[in-house]
Parts: sequence; C-alpha cells; structure tokens
Amino acid sequence: MRKATRGHPLSYKDEMRNKRISSKRSPVERFFAFTKRVCKAGHVTVTTVARVKVKMIVTGIVFDVYHLASAKSKLET
Repeated sequence: MRKATRGHPLSYKDEMRNKRISSKRSPVERFFAFTKRVCKAGHVTVTTVARVKVKMIVTGIVFDVYHLASAKSKLET
C-alpha cells in the first residue's frame, strides 16, 4: 500500500489502489485480530510445525463458531 507524507497527499489512483488492496486483505487481518485478541493466540507456544497447524485449525473452528453464534444472536433480536 502507498502512504501519504506531509505535503505530498496520495493521488486518486493511489487511493483506489489502496482500497483494492485493503478489500482483499481485511478478511485475513480480521481473522488474525480475532486470534490475537479473543483466543489469546498471538504467540504460539507449541514447538513443532504439526502442532502449530493443529492449533491454528482449532482456532479457525473457534473463529467460525464464534461468528456463527454472533450472527445467530443478531438475527434473533
């Protein structure tokens, strides 16, 4: 992404480029923010790649269930 600096604002083309990048990036960033904030899994303490893979799969399942429950409660109200 491009950044503006003092005295040099972004052009319209750069703003649209940043918007395209952020629209693809935001779902992934949202998952990792949830992982870090809610699951407290910002730093993985397991030592092997296989265990990290299992931990991330479980965290993904928790993410899905959490957001499914959140969506369900919004529909009921």
